[in-house]
Amino acid sequence: MNTAIKFRNAYVLNSGFRLQWEKAQDSYVLLYPEGMVQLSFSASEVLLLCDGKNTAAEVITVLEEKFPDAEGLAVDVKEFLQEAIDNGWLE
Repeated sequence: MNTAIKFRNAYVLNSGFRLQWEKAQDSYVLLYPEGMVQLSFSASEVLLLCDGKNTAAEVITVLEEKFPDAEGLAVDVKEFLQEAIDNGWLE
């Protein structure tokens, strides 16, 4: 399914997935019944803000404030959100 992200929507982790810190991996991972996805630092920062309350636009704003020197952050976040939705991680 290729549903375009909407900046006014507040996304949340799909109920089939769990985000948790994995000490052995020294990173956040996304757990699901068939396996695990090790997340990059930036991917975990985005997913931690996808709580069903923050809109996609608010996620971008929070991250731009937290990482003011990150060029192209809004585009990167938008692309990652789209990928997460396409993968079924977010709803």
